Amino acid sequence: MAQHGGRRGWYGKLVGAALGVTLLATGASVWTAQAGAVDGSSPKPTASATPGSDLKPVDMSIVHASDKGTRGVNITIDDGPDPVWTPQMLELLREYEVKATFCMVGTQAQAHPDLVKKVVADGHRLCDHSVSHDTAMDKKSQAYQSQQILDTERMITEASGGVRPMYYRAPGGAFTPYSRQLAASRGMRPLGWNVDTKDFEQPGADAIVATVERELPNGPTLLFHDAGGDRSQTVEALRRILPWLKEQGYSYGFPVR
Repeated sequence: MAQHGGRRGWYGKLVGAALGVTLLATGASVWTAQAGAVDGSSPKPTASATPGSDLKPVDMSIVHASDKGTRGVNITIDDGPDPVWTPQMLELLREYEVKATFCMVGTQAQAHPDLVKKVVADGHRLCDHSVSHDTAMDKKSQAYQSQQILDTERMITEASGGVRPMYYRAPGGAFTPYSRQLAASRGMRPLGWNVDTKDFEQPGADAIVATVERELPNGPTLLFHDAGGDRSQTVEALRRILPWLKEQGYSYGFPVR
């Protein structure tokens, strides 16, 4: 799994905001972070992200497969929403009639609820991508992992107007058995990827396209980004990739749950 180390500077700016959110929530916190071992019992939130909702646990294994079968592909877009790049990607997806999965950073979702609602309105799915995109969170305490996952679940659900994330993608692939079990107990399937386009490195649209063409045999889940820097190359690459995939006989789907 890629660690995306080149983007830590941008995400470092989120840490202060994430800490602020946590401190502000201390007096009336929605969640109680619990640090028990993975022993079949799930950490219990003090209140549901969607009051009255019936949470159904899902498989805790990391999913890559598409619900469209062997000729299906999953477009996944990480780190937003971003007021510059997310609308451009939504326009492209709409143009080519593609549904995608948006893995959102909690503070970004909280800052741009209008964009979260637009993502939902267009028929895309939501994914929890942690509060502060800490790619070393697999080395942190279970209480910390719980805070990162559950606070983001709440932020996304509130920003969307009540639509819960269906997946959890660990920053940089920093999953742990505990984080996978916790997410799955909340109905969020752990989500991996097969094709890392490396678009966060801004290698140029040609390189992004070439990576997809070369690595698509590795599996159906493609990783792109709509925040964390200038994403004009990603937009241009998607403009070429989306019709090409259809020409190759692929169908666009969602990760299996």
